[in-house]
Amino acid sequence: MTNFSRRGLMKTGAAASVLAATGMPAQSQAKKGGTLRIGLAGANTSDTWDGRTHSDSFMINMGHGCVFDCLTEVGADGALKGELAESWEATADAKTWTFNLRKGVTFHNGKDFGADDVIESLQMHTAEGAKSAAKPIVASIAEMKKMSDSQVQFTLNAGNADFPFLMSDYHLLMMPAGMIEESIAKGIGTGLYTNVSFDPGVRFVGARYADHYKGDSAGFFDGIEAIAINDASARMNALMTNQVDVVNRVDFKTEALLRANPNINIFEVTGNQHFTFAMLTNVDPYTNVHVRQALKYSIDRQEMVDKILLGHGAVGNDHPIGPANQYYAADLEQLSYDPDKAKFHLEKAGMSSLDINLSASDAAFVGAVDAAQLYQATAKAAGININVVQEPADGYWSNVWLKKPWSAVYWSGRATEDWMFSTAYESGVPWNDTQWENARFQELLLAARAELDSNKRREQYHEMQQIMSAEGGTIVPMYANYVDAHSTKLANSGTIGNLWQLDSSRISERWWFA
Repeated sequence: MTNFSRRGLMKTGAAASVLAATGMPAQSQAKKGGTLRIGLAGANTSDTWDGRTHSDSFMINMGHGCVFDCLTEVGADGALKGELAESWEATADAKTWTFNLRKGVTFHNGKDFGADDVIESLQMHTAEGAKSAAKPIVASIAEMKKMSDSQVQFTLNAGNADFPFLMSDYHLLMMPAGMIEESIAKGIGTGLYTNVSFDPGVRFVGARYADHYKGDSAGFFDGIEAIAINDASARMNALMTNQVDVVNRVDFKTEALLRANPNINIFEVTGNQHFTFAMLTNVDPYTNVHVRQALKYSIDRQEMVDKILLGHGAVGNDHPIGPANQYYAADLEQLSYDPDKAKFHLEKAGMSSLDINLSASDAAFVGAVDAAQLYQATAKAAGININVVQEPADGYWSNVWLKKPWSAVYWSGRATEDWMFSTAYESGVPWNDTQWENARFQELLLAARAELDSNKRREQYHEMQQIMSAEGGTIVPMYANYVDAHSTKLANSGTIGNLWQLDSSRISERWWFA
């Protein structure tokens, strides 16, 4: 067996952390107490504690890193470490993995945590009728075997060097065996905070769990209050008027006001978050590759970065692998705005013009409607008439995404290339929001996943990015930095995670009141 302990499987370029410029004290100086009030976008009235359904920032923040735990965790510094698993090891082909579980851990209802909980918590993602974004991760496991109460062995269908990283996925929450439905109903996990009250789409209140296994190293607040504030202006106002201590998704239109306030700090990290316009390629006219290519050449990506992100990001190239990923293809030819090329591809599709709808809401990302309107304006020069359909924010992810033929979407990106591709672009996965099929792409996906030679893996992932950029069904105009803001009353270690918003969605356990 090859040992892949917490120190053994370290960070990739994707997980490189960003040092905060706030000069905050080290975590060893953290103070305990107080209630953290978080103003969060990304809440829906359909939210539940079922990790299979978590898709936006409210439940991602309140799920893993607050009420629940995963087997592994990507630290603020980007290193993979154990959470409910203490260590792990693999066979030389990375096909069989043995996880050693942490002992002495209890769920909030007093039940001891062990191997049965791991197996049942993972199996729920592949249960009949389950609609889980993590299904492809769990489906890759051919066998789960309980070696003892504190040890589980996973045999995969094929080797996967990223497997311990995948166990940190925020959908893969550990729940008590035999009580899954009760856990979903009541929010029973092993996390640092217990569920005191939860009003979906409105508010969550949590209290510090006594004698937590993480001890004094995390979870410095007495309580957490997360308030759903989907409206960007209202969210910024709540921070400026001291109704909350921290907010996610800074509204760039009010950024200058926030920066002018001496009681507020803005913190920004560069990760792999990307904003997209995803088209269902099994629905006409998006079945035609030339239509897709016409749409790729009819968008001004730099204008999107300048006007929507106000410079807080980078130009995208119609694939989801970001500049922080290890195998990012920086040398790939950049797609650019070219109405003549767009017209050429329309003609190849047998069209002189094109009339299509684009669904958008700021629930997708801040500025999504404005971005769609910018796209509408630039596409006219190519004979493409985009009708921007402004969809309601509430229920956007359940009623529009994956259902309307073309829609605005945000993706937080993933720590590894395979994680990102297998979540959103592998054939048959629930979150494949383009339904794009390419035989060579799928072949490379499987080959790269099992490839242990880093140079070969780089070549495979580069080719995948090239294929997707040229022929795929998603427009990725921009990579967006995570830009959040907090009261100067808050402090952190000085290193902020960049996998997701708000310190990789673990602000509840990593920050404290100065």
